[in-house]
Amino acid sequence: MEDLPDEALEQVAAYFQALSEPTRLQILNLLRKQERSVGELAQLCGYSSANISRHLTLLTQHGLVARESRGNSAIYSIADKSVYSLCDLVCGNIARQFERKAKAQAAFAGAPHRRTKAH
Repeated sequence: MEDLPDEALEQVAAYFQALSEPTRLQILNLLRKQERSVGELAQLCGYSSANISRHLTLLTQHGLVARESRGNSAIYSIADKSVYSLCDLVCGNIARQFERKAKAQAAFAGAPHRRTKAH
């Protein structure tokens, strides 16, 4: 990001905004396995087709998802597989944070309790 103009930084921020919604991450995760239609994604995510279509439109605008018409259906697939490297990096970082917190909590829970005298 070094030396990027403000306009480019705005585009980077918009890209991360597209990834900041759990339903869109769920869609990307489902498309990681195979291409799917809006109806399939809606059923698997538990949302309406209209809701999933809005998410897919945004993901398509940011170049993360590709849309292909097949007969009367639109089929979606991943357009930029590098997004998974980014997501895996972030998920690994979050997992390490949870591990550190769990170790700290375990150490605190296992520490002997000191009693103070009442005055």
